[in-house]
Amino acid sequence: MLPKPEPFVQPDMIFSVTDASQLLKKVVETAFPEIRIRGELSQITHATSGHLYMTIKDANAAINAIIWRGTPVNLKLEEGIEVVITGHFTTYPARSNYQIIISSIEMAGVGAILKMLEERKQKLAAEGLFDASRKKPLPRFPQTIGVVTSPTGAAFQDIQNRLRERFPVHVLLYPATVQGATAAAEVAAGIEYFNRMNNVDVIIVARGGGALEDLLPFSEEVVVRAAAASHIPLISGVGHEPDWMLIDFAADVRAPTPTGAAEMVVPTKISLVQELDNLSHRLTTAFTNRLVNLKRGLSTVNIKSPKQVLMEQSQRLDDIARTMNIIIDKKLQYIHQRIELVSRFPTILENKLLQLNQSVNHMGQMLNSMSYKNVLQRGYAIVRDKNNDIISTISAQPVSIEFADGVIKL
Repeated sequence: MLPKPEPFVQPDMIFSVTDASQLLKKVVETAFPEIRIRGELSQITHATSGHLYMTIKDANAAINAIIWRGTPVNLKLEEGIEVVITGHFTTYPARSNYQIIISSIEMAGVGAILKMLEERKQKLAAEGLFDASRKKPLPRFPQTIGVVTSPTGAAFQDIQNRLRERFPVHVLLYPATVQGATAAAEVAAGIEYFNRMNNVDVIIVARGGGALEDLLPFSEEVVVRAAAASHIPLISGVGHEPDWMLIDFAADVRAPTPTGAAEMVVPTKISLVQELDNLSHRLTTAFTNRLVNLKRGLSTVNIKSPKQVLMEQSQRLDDIARTMNIIIDKKLQYIHQRIELVSRFPTILENKLLQLNQSVNHMGQMLNSMSYKNVLQRGYAIVRDKNNDIISTISAQPVSIEFADGVIKL
């Protein structure tokens, strides 16, 4: 427990409100010239003046805090994150309250940082920024490589050295700070610059190793979104092998180190020579096998002499001639048959007419034999009325009687 300070104001002293407020202000500022407090941020307010107002709290208490405009802040302030602030206490007499003026602020331990990163990761993953379908393949032989990093850092030198060793290419540097309050914005601006200019084949975002807090700019949303939106293939080479930043999930390829990024983006001269040798060997083998197969095929071909070819063609013509003769003979035979049939047509027609005359005479004889005239000659007569109809009863009035030799009118 902290020791209880001794009172220095006597009971009989009387102060004005202003004097009492000023005295309290001096006591607080003298007693707490600098203090470090750990707690959770809440009620963060960005004033138009540029100052930041907030509350730092734990389960049992809360303290008002202020960050004056211009005070460097190396992390993104969000409600709910646990931090350690450094500052000094003061009072605000106009409202009769006390507050702490913050001079620096940092995340409260690795656990808090990892929790914040995990929550941010889940949020960005839900938006699809880390989907495998967004990943783009790296170019096989890039002509120009864009690097976003500090021009004075070891990462850029490592990349250049490794590229010179493996496969020298043109390198464009976008200088950006890789630590501090402005790092995230500068790195994002570098990615956007190369995409806007479209002057490189691949982008490397690089930084050497460091504490987790130092690498936090590469997990800021502005950097992650810029990497995910890049239409140029992007390699993340931030930190060392165990370090994982959120840009690694949005990048098309994650390299364990800046040097590893350089190794991924270009092949080695030796590997290219070996690959060319392998291709040459494969082509030679394929060509040799092709020649062998052609030779085998030619050996099985029976090449005929010109005389044999002519004889075969002559035989083919003889076959065609015989076939044509057979066809022509059949056609002529058919024509002869048709001509013979036509020549016999008058005889056939005459016989046909004779048969028709005989039929007509026969039918005439039948008609005569069936005529009623023959009946009249046997003594019969036909009685008719005025309409010339035959009368067969006594009820009708007869007007004529026909006999075999004539008609009598009544």
